[in-house]
Amino acid sequence: MADKKSLVITSIADDKHPILNKIAADSARHNYNFILIGDTKSPKEFKIDNCDFWSVQRQIQLPFELAKLTPVKHYSRKNLGYLIAIKNGSENILETDDDNIPFDSFWNERKREVNSKIFKDAGWINVPKYFTDKKIWPRGFPLEKLNEPQPGLNSAKKGFADCPVQQGLADDNPDVDAVYRLTYPLPVNFETGKDMVLGENSWAPFNSQNTYWFRDAFPLLYLPSYCSFRMTDIWRSFVAQRIAWECDWGIYYHSPTVRQKRNDHNLMKDFEDETAGYLNNLKICKELSDLKLKNGKENIYENLVKCYNKLIEIDVIGKEELNLLGTWINDLKSLGIN
Repeated sequence: MADKKSLVITSIADDKHPILNKIAADSARHNYNFILIGDTKSPKEFKIDNCDFWSVQRQIQLPFELAKLTPVKHYSRKNLGYLIAIKNGSENILETDDDNIPFDSFWNERKREVNSKIFKDAGWINVPKYFTDKKIWPRGFPLEKLNEPQPGLNSAKKGFADCPVQQGLADDNPDVDAVYRLTYPLPVNFETGKDMVLGENSWAPFNSQNTYWFRDAFPLLYLPSYCSFRMTDIWRSFVAQRIAWECDWGIYYHSPTVRQKRNDHNLMKDFEDETAGYLNNLKICKELSDLKLKNGKENIYENLVKCYNKLIEIDVIGKEELNLLGTWINDLKSLGIN
């Protein structure tokens, strides 16, 4: 019998939204439980078949302390969607956003162990550059590293890797930062049928727009609240990578399984909200690299707290985060994620 799976999105769109309706229909066909987390700007009335919509009022009634503490008007309310999926018995969680149109391949069965090229001790890897000849870098990649040479794909050894976190790229309007959008043309489409794994001492951001999580990695889903909306999933990815090294896990990156039709954005506002990343991404990963963590997935919670303590210590995340993180951990433990 196949493991139960959920798809989690947060959105303030109405129930006429074409992509949400397509995702709901596709989720039903592929046996995914589609969980949609709303916020204060969500419509009062919302009904899409095969979509489990959670208004803020409904969220507050959840048996999770995190539902009472998570700020409204922040992307981190998606954390409640993860908890709902776990409470419903999901062993795998897929996530995307309401401006990503899934390809058929988005719904393919995933295997946790993959056979791919594995980068270890490689430093910063500009992942999307391996999938196109165009100039490109992902949101969260340190600007200081853009002109440094990248190792050739053939320098990475092919082998099997345990990858409970898997990131797909997006065609057309990929997840690049505001600096890129202001200076380079889009769209960009990537080569198909390619993949790679980042292992220990190799860094690359991953986002929350096309990401698949297996149960062992569920604690690493946590999106911080006391930081910029544009950085929450990126800084989550840095913490997740650092802890993955201690579990002998890789992060798997693969060709696009979605096409993004990006929602309207004010690029200068995006730039402002990403400034904390431009100034701190390199520093964050240097500090996380230097942290002494404990080996083994049994220490994942302790390591998570250590990582966020460090981010608070270097003043990139507010100290209020620790209360939410502790609540996240307690809620997960109450659901049997130990």
